[in-house]
Amino acid sequence: MPKRSLLAPLLLFSMLLAACSGGDSGADGPPALPVTAANPLVKPVTEWDDYVGRFEAVQSVDVRPRASGYLTRSHFTDGQYVKAGQLLFTIDARPSQAALDQARAQLARAQATLANARTELARSETLAASQAASREEVEQRRAAVRTGEADVAANRAAIRAAELNVGFTRVTAPISGRVSQRLVDPGNAVTADQTVLTTVVSTNPLHFSFQGSEASLLNYERQGDTLEGSPVRIRLQGEEDYTRTGKIDFVDNALSTGSGTITVRAVVPNADGKLRPGLFGQLQLAASAPRDAILVPDTAIVTDAARRIVYVIGPKDVVQARPVTLGPVVDGLRVVRTGLTAKDRVIVNGIQRAMPGKPAKVEAGRILPNGKVVTGKGKAAAPAAKAAPAKGAAQ
Repeated sequence: MPKRSLLAPLLLFSMLLAACSGGDSGADGPPALPVTAANPLVKPVTEWDDYVGRFEAVQSVDVRPRASGYLTRSHFTDGQYVKAGQLLFTIDARPSQAALDQARAQLARAQATLANARTELARSETLAASQAASREEVEQRRAAVRTGEADVAANRAAIRAAELNVGFTRVTAPISGRVSQRLVDPGNAVTADQTVLTTVVSTNPLHFSFQGSEASLLNYERQGDTLEGSPVRIRLQGEEDYTRTGKIDFVDNALSTGSGTITVRAVVPNADGKLRPGLFGQLQLAASAPRDAILVPDTAIVTDAARRIVYVIGPKDVVQARPVTLGPVVDGLRVVRTGLTAKDRVIVNGIQRAMPGKPAKVEAGRILPNGKVVTGKGKAAAPAAKAAPAKGAAQ
């Protein structure tokens, strides 16, 4: 009996300890996981609309001969840069030169005939003064002089035409630019105004042509902006930075009825000659004047079905999901149009450990203008993994 009375209190005490231990475990829950949170970066930005287009030559000319004959020589290297007036081809000039010599001889004969007619007219006028010649004879002599003068003028015009034909045997570059390969080799016959010998395209500046949507056009008009003169910036395939700049110089007068787009063109300097007609590029057109915008890294944005959300730190360091409306990427950061304020603490690192409605162990960070994130100690935060869809979101 004394043993039983001693064991009963010990058993009751053990049960109480077990119950207390179990209750404490349920109250504590899982430990708070570490994340890095930072205030959004606020700075003036210019938002840009993105378009894909192609470079085009401002001038493009098919080089054709203006005289028929046999091609005798080519004076350029395929693909080289040529200046306006530079000699490209020569055509056998002997037939044209012979025609010019003949025209000069005919002019000399017409001039001799005219001189004789004038002498005869003077003699007739002298005889008529002494009543030794009739007035009809004088008028005939005057008519002969007028005919001679007309023949001289006609032969002079024939000489100018023949000189032009001789000059046309020298085919020169009509514009400055880059010449293509020769399409006809020396020794072949060419026909005036028909045979294409090569092509020349201008290189500086170039046009950049792209298609703008009807919605974008109407948006600009509602803002009271005019596209002509608007600044643009362009990057080529494989480039990360928009290193080329230009201005809009042409907007078509009508939209395409099939696609609902309108052709827009920008003029882009090409002093270094590295741009070539036909290259594709990505163009950004300023969609608004510079204004203060809220920016966060793209890795801080989570996809939740059709929504885009960010995780922010609320009271008592509890994680909250905040729907946002996004804008374009500027300097490596995403513009957030609605849903955030400058005072919000946005989770920018460790987002895969954040659980909405649960507290987090928050480490202060800072978003730099170049898009990087540093911790409160000034060290760069570890690269964040690409944000997964929000928990419970459609996969």
